[in-house]
Amino acid sequence: MPLEMNREVFITCAVTGSGGTQDRSPHVPRSPEQIANSAIAAAKAGAAVVHCHVRDPETGAPSRDLAFYREVTDRIRDAEVDMVLNLTAGMGGDIVFGGVEAPLPTAAGTDMVGATERVAHVAECLPEICTLDCGTMNFAEADYVMTNTPGMLRAMGKMMTDLGVKPEIEAFDTGHLWFAKQLVKEGILEADALVQLCMGVPWGAPDDLNTFMAMVNNVPDEWTFSAFALGRHQMAYVGASVLAGGNVRVGLEDNLWLDKGVLAENWQLVERAGTIIENMGARVIGPAEVREKLGLTKRAPKGA
Repeated sequence: MPLEMNREVFITCAVTGSGGTQDRSPHVPRSPEQIANSAIAAAKAGAAVVHCHVRDPETGAPSRDLAFYREVTDRIRDAEVDMVLNLTAGMGGDIVFGGVEAPLPTAAGTDMVGATERVAHVAECLPEICTLDCGTMNFAEADYVMTNTPGMLRAMGKMMTDLGVKPEIEAFDTGHLWFAKQLVKEGILEADALVQLCMGVPWGAPDDLNTFMAMVNNVPDEWTFSAFALGRHQMAYVGASVLAGGNVRVGLEDNLWLDKGVLAENWQLVERAGTIIENMGARVIGPAEVREKLGLTKRAPKGA
């Protein structure tokens, strides 16, 4: 199919993630205050959407603590700069198996809980968007499996839709898109779905352009998509996604580096992405335009 470049592009900044990056860069935010401040700086640099995980402020380890999510949400909503809040709902689906001869019981690092608990912070904070990892996948880290069964995804997707929070489908391979289309067919997700194409995450879809276009070609025309790749390919995929008709994601969740040997801050990655987009002849759109495009409703600050 011919490419149709996107001329109206929004940038998502994935602020911190849940990977083991906390000790690899001093710029990876840990505390709710640091995460919110980094998101605010990214918004000032041009990010219309901020995608947030939370971490233990002392260790930097990934967390599902409701109080941390509440603090991040309140700080972002009280900020002087506008942005669309996107909270992860990927936590709570992690299984780390034991050795190959004794996979059970599961090993340290396993965090597998029910659907209601996985979206408890979404129900509490009511972000405009939250993620829905639309499949199960082996990860490169030991015998760790990101586990999202069809039943779990149906339950979580319905909860998100009923809450009025737009799910962002995280697609790590073509089969995840296949199941997402089934969720739309069943009425669990709205027809104008939002999807993030996650490229180069071991062992999902590799970040070569042939695979990327296979992913793009599996996105229905009425959906909105964005894409990212890990590490040194992050900025290349800014250009690739715009050229293929999509939006872009950058941030320290996916890449720690601005240049060879130069550690990045989130706002710097957003600023560079914006320069690439504009040099391609496209325009970076803001949060109000994203809300109109995706049918989102801005949430008021707590107590407003």
